Amino acid sequence: MSERTGNKMDNELTEIKVGITTIGAILSSVLGILYVPVLLMVLCNIIDYITGLIASVCRGEKVSSYIGLKGIVKKVCLWLLVVVGAIMDTLIKYAADTVGIKPPVHFLIACVVAVWIICNELISILENMVDIGVKIPPFLMPLVKLIKEQTEKAGEPKEEPEG
Repeated sequence: MSERTGNKMDNELTEIKVGITTIGAILSSVLGILYVPVLLMVLCNIIDYITGLIASVCRGEKVSSYIGLKGIVKKVCLWLLVVVGAIMDTLIKYAADTVGIKPPVHFLIACVVAVWIICNELISILENMVDIGVKIPPFLMPLVKLIKEQTEKAGEPKEEPEG
């Protein structure tokens, strides 16, 4: 490989790195505290989709483009649940700002929704792994289910004691 070709490849790699970094910085700026949960959610969506395809083959199920498209649509709808949470957060922040209250965290509801989705995806990934024939550590599934349960409890309204 000539030096000129090597430099061209280095420049292209640098441009790709700059592009990825720029996109990451913009997303981080827009999403704030929601950035990491959203990235983890998308990563889990991708892993669940791939392991689901492999597990389907291992289970002897038919894999079709219709079923695959249905799975992708479901994942996109899960992202929309986070958007619904973000809209609720924005409404609460607007109402709080209107009466002079500063909420301690923005995107709290959206973060809880994203964590709940991540837990569901992790459970599905682990189930797919078992179907593929991978031995998973015995503590992993109960731990993910516990985190999901705690996340669900965090979203429940607290009952006020009477009196």
